[in-house]
Amino acid sequence: MIPRAPLPDRLILALSLAGFVAFWWWLALLRADPRILPAPAEVLAVVWAEAISGRLWQHMAATLARVAVAFTLAMALGSVMGVALGRMPRLNRWLDPWVTIFLNLPALVVIVLCYLWIGLNEVAAIAAVTLNKTAMVLVTLREGARTLSPDLADMARVFRLSPMARLRHILLPQLAPYLTASARTGLAIIWKIVLVVEFLGRSSGVGFQIHLKFQLFDIAGVLAYALSFVAVMLALDYLVIQPLERRATQWRQG
Repeated sequence: MIPRAPLPDRLILALSLAGFVAFWWWLALLRADPRILPAPAEVLAVVWAEAISGRLWQHMAATLARVAVAFTLAMALGSVMGVALGRMPRLNRWLDPWVTIFLNLPALVVIVLCYLWIGLNEVAAIAAVTLNKTAMVLVTLREGARTLSPDLADMARVFRLSPMARLRHILLPQLAPYLTASARTGLAIIWKIVLVVEFLGRSSGVGFQIHLKFQLFDIAGVLAYALSFVAVMLALDYLVIQPLERRATQWRQG
């Protein structure tokens, strides 16, 4: 028998999403109460109305800006500190309890404290999200730094590579899988924390709109904003993060 060719990834994605929508539609029909669980068509109508009015784009842009800033800061700080702790065992022994504390500190506690200490402003919002994610990036990159090949480091010294050349050709290729893994999980976590930050103390963003719809008990509005942003994050994952992840691991397969 001739083995069947595997289905393309895009087709599998489309079928999987179609299955999700069909399951949602079935639950809505089973419940038969749009006030509790509106059907996909009803939620799509709300998305369209919010998009036409411009509110959807305004609040989504505010949330995306906060996600981008917090994501960049968390990746930068976590990567630097993670590599440092991974390459310096003595320093890691002293700071490992600190990492564990920040890793297990509830996001809600960090958000509330930042708002109390800094105020209900953008600085507090970004700081809360960054602090929550930095420890996760640090742990991942620390493990990556521990697996760096000493043979490659010796080769760099023999050929007297400059610091920038070592970073580009030795360090980054080995850390790339860990960076992309941190980016992928970080993106999924950060935007959820941003929504909580906006829910509790901002006057714009998807989280603020969800809070507003929640107060009005508007289930369709809550789902419209939540799923709209999920769609954006899904697109970023498939169009940006996953291609980078595949590219980062090509050198290992070769």
